[in-house]
Amino acid sequence: MIAPSSMAAPNGNRRTLAILGILVAGMVGLSYASVPLYELFCKVTGYGGTTQVADQSSSQIVADYPVDVRFDANVNPSLNWKFVPVDRKVTLNPGEEVVINYRATNMGDVPSTGTSTFNVTPVKAGPFFMKLDCFCFIEQTLQPGESVDMPVRFFVDPEIVTDENANDIREITLSYTFFPALESNSAKSRTQ
Repeated sequence: MIAPSSMAAPNGNRRTLAILGILVAGMVGLSYASVPLYELFCKVTGYGGTTQVADQSSSQIVADYPVDVRFDANVNPSLNWKFVPVDRKVTLNPGEEVVINYRATNMGDVPSTGTSTFNVTPVKAGPFFMKLDCFCFIEQTLQPGESVDMPVRFFVDPEIVTDENANDIREITLSYTFFPALESNSAKSRTQ
């Protein structure tokens, strides 16, 4: 006769294996979903200096509450570009729509493609910095020596004045960094 404990071992092993398989599948699924979920979290909360995207301009302008917005530009060393803000600083009132430009120049002797990321500082200004139009996350292909001006249209949400955690903000820095686009993405964008 077979002892009861020896029959339970194969069933217990199968159950453990099934649980581990489900756990691994769940972890793989979460790793794929983590980037979109994190981006959604940042967009909703403004966490990490993530700016908000607005569909339309503000209908209200708060006068006598000047906010300086400075512009910063960076390039990853592996991208042979010069990237600078054309406009260094603007002073605006919350709700006032502004358009500024950045300029990128390919300093290399072959075409190259870059894409940019952005953030604002102080981090708590993120939920109040409303972009209407920008070049972020869009692949830009520049020919050797080619320069392009890229506009950013934005406003500072008038609610910054009444928010107790942000009403002390009088200076915001908008920073962009260009990186080389991934080769697979670059090839796709050229064929589309």
